[in-house]
Amino acid sequence: MVNPSPIPFLDGLFDRVAGSLPVPDWLVAEGQHRAVLLINHVLMQEPEAMARLTRQQGRIISVAWRIFSVRLQVTPAGLFDLVDAQGAADLSLSVIEESPLTLVQAALTGAKPPVRIEGDVQLAAEVNWLADHVRWDLEEDLSRLLGDGPAHALVQAVSRLARGVKDFVGRFPATSIVRDKDPA
Repeated sequence: MVNPSPIPFLDGLFDRVAGSLPVPDWLVAEGQHRAVLLINHVLMQEPEAMARLTRQQGRIISVAWRIFSVRLQVTPAGLFDLVDAQGAADLSLSVIEESPLTLVQAALTGAKPPVRIEGDVQLAAEVNWLADHVRWDLEEDLSRLLGDGPAHALVQAVSRLARGVKDFVGRFPATSIVRDKDPA
């Protein structure tokens, strides 16, 4: 007996929950600020990344997925800052894939999501370089808090868990995920 994939059900669940729960503006703003702080923390660990972004200072990047969007401006320090949604962005990145679970599946396999790119080619190349070369050294950050041994053990445990999730999700190929779309 073939077990049906749970992924279409979970996608539908995400759609129903996201569509019915109003997200307060303050929560969205706070989440965006936290995300920018994390991105900047990771960038500060990579001097080459900051040097590349410094050449793009003042440029605005718009990133969108479904109902979520954020606009970032490159600072003179080579980091990002949130900006208001006014005027045209120098670069617009729109994630085309709508399924959050398919995006997670792609991320676990190391694949980039399909993105529609509009705007400055050089800025897009710099963002692509960041996506290809900048990685968060989580173990290093944890070792500052917990010490080297516990940080290493925790990262190893999370890595094993991630491999298990990746193996589980890998059983459901992304190409076999089909949504029922009734035109009526």
